Amino acid sequence: MTVRRCFHHEFLDRLEAIPRHGLGLSVDIHAPALASLRGALQERHLPLGYLEVFSTTAMALSTIKKDLGDELLAYHGEGLWVTQPEVTETRSFQEALRETVEHLSILQSAWLNHECATKVLAGHYFGTYLPPLYIRSSAEIVSENIREIQSLLDQQCELERGSTPLVLLEMPPLTYFVAGTLSVPSFYRIVCEQASCGLVLDVGHLWTVFRYSGASRTQSLVQFVSAFLDELPMERVVEIHVAGLAIHVSTEPLFSIPAGHTNGDVLPAWIDAHEAPIPPVLFEMLDQILNHPRLISLKGLALEVDTKPVGLIVEEFAEFSQRYASAFDRMPVGDKRSCTIEAGSIHEDQSVTRTGSDLNDAYDQYVRVLTGKAEPVGPEWEQSWAYGEELGRYRGSYLPHEILHWGGELEDMFVESCRRLEEIGVSLDGFVTFWFRETRPLSGAYDFFLLKIERFVEFVHEVAPELQGMVDREACELRLAYRSVNESHVVAQVQ
Repeated sequence: MTVRRCFHHEFLDRLEAIPRHGLGLSVDIHAPALASLRGALQERHLPLGYLEVFSTTAMALSTIKKDLGDELLAYHGEGLWVTQPEVTETRSFQEALRETVEHLSILQSAWLNHECATKVLAGHYFGTYLPPLYIRSSAEIVSENIREIQSLLDQQCELERGSTPLVLLEMPPLTYFVAGTLSVPSFYRIVCEQASCGLVLDVGHLWTVFRYSGASRTQSLVQFVSAFLDELPMERVVEIHVAGLAIHVSTEPLFSIPAGHTNGDVLPAWIDAHEAPIPPVLFEMLDQILNHPRLISLKGLALEVDTKPVGLIVEEFAEFSQRYASAFDRMPVGDKRSCTIEAGSIHEDQSVTRTGSDLNDAYDQYVRVLTGKAEPVGPEWEQSWAYGEELGRYRGSYLPHEILHWGGELEDMFVESCRRLEEIGVSLDGFVTFWFRETRPLSGAYDFFLLKIERFVEFVHEVAPELQGMVDREACELRLAYRSVNESHVVAQVQ
């Protein structure tokens, strides 16, 4: 069996240039307002090791960098969609890459954190992240895309200290389902065999894998975490996130109990929810993670707090800081030049492994299943780690809510048009069907709010042409207001 050392050594060379970031917060600088948050933390004498900033405008990031000076800043990117075949050849990718390079340079971020997920899948558009198909050909496409992104960053984004940002791949959350012929950690093992990226391990996301992969039917949480970490390339984990979990508003109360379960043994239908409190179970999992002997590359440990009330952030960060103040001091010390990632060590039924153009077909079918146009049948839905028992929750409640309410409440955006549609008997539920009726190529940068405006105008033109003037006027006002907010020179000063 051949041990692949090249990519691991390249990773280690890049890792050496990254300083220890310590305990931090992953934030959206607009919600809550960063100035208010920092002021509240300073009042409690809670020092921040670093801030990881989610993608926003270059102007806003420049203001933040100017105000924070030499404080460590890291960057959570968006729009590169690393799970998708041929994505690096698209115009939207090139635009997203140019923006990413600009943002990394402004922040002088040592890494680019990007979800191993997509919001644009087989010509359809979603508001929140969709996990990849966990199959070998998908892992290989991710590796190929990551290698290309890292190479482009090396060419275009040299930092002031002479290094270039390291690409970190974050395991996304599961939202009621998972499909694939590989276990989740073995998927990332394949990626790390073939690319020099680091990993971001999100503890809440890990809990959703336990909940929605079927593992909870056969293992305790402690057993699951132990087995998962043993299979995951832990020596590649550079950052760990912890965020809230909650039952989504669209699925309360729980409308069904999965087959074979009773009320007493069903875990809560939590999903990733940054605005929600962090349940104690996640810190118990984090304790177990931090004691893993192969966790030897960790540079940052952060709470994800975008959209969370300032008071709750401060209380959670105070507890977090006290509990993990010595986390880096007691980090296991291993032989970093050794590598446990072995080529050919991943088990998968080769009769169902897809290669080449098959992957596009697989993702086409994946979208059909997720949007209710096809049933979850086939090898990707039949493995022990696949889970489709609660897919109906996603298709029937979560996805319609995403289109109608997430990223912009449709009835608040188009007040007059929605009122008139109701008066003439046109239900907004039809807009969900319209949204997924046909595929459309992504011609520019992904922006879900602007996509909703564009699609709703088209929908109204089709179902109620007499309202064309009204919806066009409301759309124009929305675009102007959106541009004004995003291009405003008035950015809250960081105190």
